[in-house]
Amino acid sequence: MQLLTMDLDTFSQASLLGFAALTGYILTLLPTNLRMVLPITKKTGFPQWLLKYRRLIGLLSFFLAVLHGFIFFKQRNFDVFDITTYFVYFQGVATFIIFTLLAITSNDWSMKRLKKNWKRLQSLTYLAMFLVTWHIWDKMAGHWTYLTPVGIAAITAIIVLFLCRTWIQRQSRQQKHQPKEGKVTVLNKSVE
Repeated sequence: MQLLTMDLDTFSQASLLGFAALTGYILTLLPTNLRMVLPITKKTGFPQWLLKYRRLIGLLSFFLAVLHGFIFFKQRNFDVFDITTYFVYFQGVATFIIFTLLAITSNDWSMKRLKKNWKRLQSLTYLAMFLVTWHIWDKMAGHWTYLTPVGIAAITAIIVLFLCRTWIQRQSRQQKHQPKEGKVTVLNKSVE
């Protein structure tokens, strides 16, 4: 109810670019999370379509995030040699570094070259998911735009999907590692 009485600011070009970057980023996170948490979505073909274009969507999202950061960089006259700048904008800078690494290694050559480490590097996207959420809450506090609640709801939904997926994967691993009752009984009888 408080959201309806809130005085929302109109959004700037930089905020719109940030929202578009967030939307693209969420679309890159959806396929795997949807397939694991809501397997029925496989029938729609939507996760497969997103998987097919995930790299392109991710690079577009990165480009939009670069523009978002560049506009704010110019508007606020950041001093790149002042360490306090990096403390104030820690979440944005850390997320940008992660997105840069992901964008640079988002190609077949990197996959072949990095092998198992490529997957580890790409899993940084889940850290970025939490950093982006923190970034939105911190930087938009006190001056939400019409896009802020939508962005927060969307990133919260993907975090919930991710946490459900993690829980499902953990349960699956535990079930695989539990010995079957029949085998345990046989082992116990042979020991006696």
